[in-house]
Amino acid sequence: MKSDMDYTSSTVQFTYDLKDNVLFRKDAQNLINELSIQQLNTLANVSLLDIRLSTANVVEPHYHQNATELIFCISGSVTVSLINPFTHELRHFPITPGQVTNVPQGWWHYLVATMDNTHLLAIFNAPIPEFILGSDILRLTPSNIMAHTYCLDEKKVQEALAPIKKPVIIGPPNDCKQQPPRKPEIHVRLADTSPQHQVAPQGDYNYTHEYPGFSFNPYQVQD
Repeated sequence: MKSDMDYTSSTVQFTYDLKDNVLFRKDAQNLINELSIQQLNTLANVSLLDIRLSTANVVEPHYHQNATELIFCISGSVTVSLINPFTHELRHFPITPGQVTNVPQGWWHYLVATMDNTHLLAIFNAPIPEFILGSDILRLTPSNIMAHTYCLDEKKVQEALAPIKKPVIIGPPNDCKQQPPRKPEIHVRLADTSPQHQVAPQGDYNYTHEYPGFSFNPYQVQD
């Protein structure tokens, strides 16, 4: 196997502690550590994210322009949702410890934790995982373009998007001030909402979780 790495060099690296490279930290229960060739120079074409989430926290909608992503559940449970660009279906894949979901390169997707202490590894076939975030698309596209393109009220667009001042990554943000408090239900709408195109959750799982005052169901379809 040919490699440009000089394995006799004093700078060659074989081990790394992921907690030394925090990509994003919302709080102690919701954070992402990153490992790429920038931290471990012997990695070549592989990298990973070490993800920890608590119930109803979301790794925001995004896509990876340079890599396929394999999501492995270590503990807890998560629903991986993605849009199939060929069928225009929004698919939901609940996974629990020992299970994986594969997200092809360039596919729009997001993750919703359905249990506390959820721990995931996201593995990429690229030396550095690149991504384009939904929050960046929303905050960096001029509101007048959004309003004009989709026939929306520009003032309402500005008001709705004004709180998004930086990448979200794990949402909702700690400073979220929705009044009155909203139930953390994840509403989804398929590209085609006719009954024959609605895709049921995969597997025999019950992911409706009851909490004081509300229930959480990541599969609820908005009417």
